[in-house]
Amino acid sequence: MIPEEFLFTYLAVLSLVFGACIGSFLNVCIYRIPLEMSVVKPSSHCFTCRQPVSWYNNLPVFSYLILSGKCKHCKTPFSPRYMLVEMLTGVLFCLVWLHYGGGKEAVVFDPRIPVYWLAISGLIMGTFIDFDHLILPDRVTMGGMLIGILLSILVPSLHEAATWYKAGLHSVLGLAIGFCLLYAVAYLGEMAFKKEAMGFGDVKLMGAIGAFGGWQAVVFSILISSLVGSVVGISLVLYKGRDWQSRIPYGPYLALAAVLWFIWGREWWAWYLALLTGNQT
Repeated sequence: MIPEEFLFTYLAVLSLVFGACIGSFLNVCIYRIPLEMSVVKPSSHCFTCRQPVSWYNNLPVFSYLILSGKCKHCKTPFSPRYMLVEMLTGVLFCLVWLHYGGGKEAVVFDPRIPVYWLAISGLIMGTFIDFDHLILPDRVTMGGMLIGILLSILVPSLHEAATWYKAGLHSVLGLAIGFCLLYAVAYLGEMAFKKEAMGFGDVKLMGAIGAFGGWQAVVFSILISSLVGSVVGISLVLYKGRDWQSRIPYGPYLALAAVLWFIWGREWWAWYLALLTGNQT
């Protein structure tokens, strides 16, 4: 028998490596999808000298470090963000495993783990595309809505539901509340400022988050993303000289809040409700 402690640690390391590999693919998606390029063909190559990148020079994180962040052939420097995305994805995959994998005493193969890995991958892709192009692709937002409902039915524990139809109801309700609530905010903001205050992609992303996490995830994500977005926005104005009217992507802050919800949100939510009701122990 393999000791539970060893198995848990081994799978944690494996989830880290697997996440980094997924992050490598996400880098391809982040660059190519906004340009309407295939994410399959051509294979990875240098955009300066057009030389293909061999598999042994395309290992997540390690290849970037070994090659000093440069193309092996023409020495053109690559953005360090490639390595950042790989590391970020690996770390988040590992955190999901550490939270839902049971523990060193007893390893649990929770079906929520692959679901959250998929959702986090989509959020990372959408985040960096939004940073670059101020858009959120439909395959992240609309796709997230549809997949969120489907996976909620297949994995009712996503909504702590006992049956598939209750989980599906929670998912549809979360989608509707998330979409309608942020749409109302966007509409009122446009009425107040006489211009678009929020992109429709953000509205659809909120619907996708609700589909995966229910209405509680919607409330949590709006509160956290508004707080973080406000702090970042004010900091950019005060320290970077940005104009108050400058467009700042909101999707990354929604994505950050959603990731926090997927990993720790329900525990934080329960703690907050206990704080409000005075039922802390």
